Amino acid sequence: MFTIGDFARYGRVSPRMLRHYDAVGLLHPDRTDPATGYRLYGAAQLARLNRIIALKDLGFTLQQVAVVLDEQVGPEELRGMLRLRRAELEEAMAAAATRLAGVEARLRSIESEGRMPADDVVIKTVPAVRVAELTGTAESYEPHHIGPVIGPLYERLFPLLEGAGVRPAGPGIARYEEAPEGGGAVSVHAGVTVTGPVGPVGDTGVEVVELPAFEAATIVHRGAMDDVLPTAQTLARWLEAHGYRSTGYAREVTLECPPDRSGWVTELQEPVMTCRSEG
Repeated sequence: MFTIGDFARYGRVSPRMLRHYDAVGLLHPDRTDPATGYRLYGAAQLARLNRIIALKDLGFTLQQVAVVLDEQVGPEELRGMLRLRRAELEEAMAAAATRLAGVEARLRSIESEGRMPADDVVIKTVPAVRVAELTGTAESYEPHHIGPVIGPLYERLFPLLEGAGVRPAGPGIARYEEAPEGGGAVSVHAGVTVTGPVGPVGDTGVEVVELPAFEAATIVHRGAMDDVLPTAQTLARWLEAHGYRSTGYAREVTLECPPDRSGWVTELQEPVMTCRSEG
């Protein structure tokens, strides 16, 4: 079972949105802890959440979404609806392109339901690493909020490091934390592995930090990070099936980064603990 915060991360929505879906009867928690009142969700509910978001992005009201879901619209029908919306978005303003990527990601998640290759996920200890990073804030963990923040951070990072005489010594590492201001905002850290002392790099805004070792469930994503949702949700299903619980946001370690983003290879490193260790 996932807490509302963990389930929101895997679904790339806000906890506030999940509470609203619960209130209007669209997506209830799998169960509510009688002692604490905490909402708890199961991995199987990601399927319904994917459909809700996909239909919302098609322009349906929540009342209309409820009707469509009750009629059990299948993946093929949803695929056709999403393709129609894609054609409409391509004719719209360029700013709508980020939402198009989100629609496509939801579609891939729907199509991958029921497939959970056991050999895709590896539990391992990620060693400590030193990174130079720039930090920004995204409104939420949703892809259309993360992309416009992390891209410009990396575009600034490498010229600043070159100007300061700091050479990358390993892969890029993107990591995320709850932002201090709360409200669903996320601190976005765009970093790259380096050697050298911990601390600020001149007056560039770049900070060199030591990231401690941690136990992680890892999975390799192939393709642009706009399309990471099916991979992240495969990992979520594996964690529930094998008795692990996430303890934070997944790191994104860039293994290959050719000019064509469809050729990117990225390892997701999700910090975890076993459910048994909580008792």
